[in-house]
Amino acid sequence: MRRLALLLALALLPATATAQVRGLPVVNSGFGLGAGIAGDLGFANDAAGGGTTIGATASAGLGIIGITGSISRGEVNGKSVWSQGGSVSMRVFGGPLIPFRVTVQGGLAFWDEGIVEALHVPVSLGLAAVIPNPVFAIRPWIAPRIDYLSTTFENSEDSRTEFGISGGIELGFLSGLTLRTAYDRLLVDGDPGIFSIGVGMSLGR
Repeated sequence: MRRLALLLALALLPATATAQVRGLPVVNSGFGLGAGIAGDLGFANDAAGGGTTIGATASAGLGIIGITGSISRGEVNGKSVWSQGGSVSMRVFGGPLIPFRVTVQGGLAFWDEGIVEALHVPVSLGLAAVIPNPVFAIRPWIAPRIDYLSTTFENSEDSRTEFGISGGIELGFLSGLTLRTAYDRLLVDGDPGIFSIGVGMSLGR
């Protein structure tokens, strides 16, 4: 019985979600109840702009709804670029005793590269599983999406809608600590991709 209780507790730990800011993957891995904080380090390939990005996220799960707010900082042509964003998620399948979750998520982010201003709106479908074991819960996930990006340059605007996909693995510990890695790719020529590693902490369950 003690082993079963431990496995259930691990499975119930909420996953933390990352908002859709510049330089970090679009993460839709599901969410749990309560608040959380997280930090991530992203590495973009040349097609995705290159460079390293650091970001911080605050999240909250309220019933079937999860919300996040994030900020990130990266380098573009030697200049620091800040990005702010958030996301709203709704769980359409899964619950505390179901080890599989389906989540719909919409995000919004802004950034200014000096001569280019950008608006990013990703809408994704997250598919996540929870695999408990005596030490930590393993959460693999994948999230295909529609990705909208609008840019403004010297009073001219351009926008595009692409398909993208992201996925990753999270390790959730009984203490509330989460270790995670994710990869994001847009399905366009050049294969722009971003890899990230991060750590999160649940503040309430």
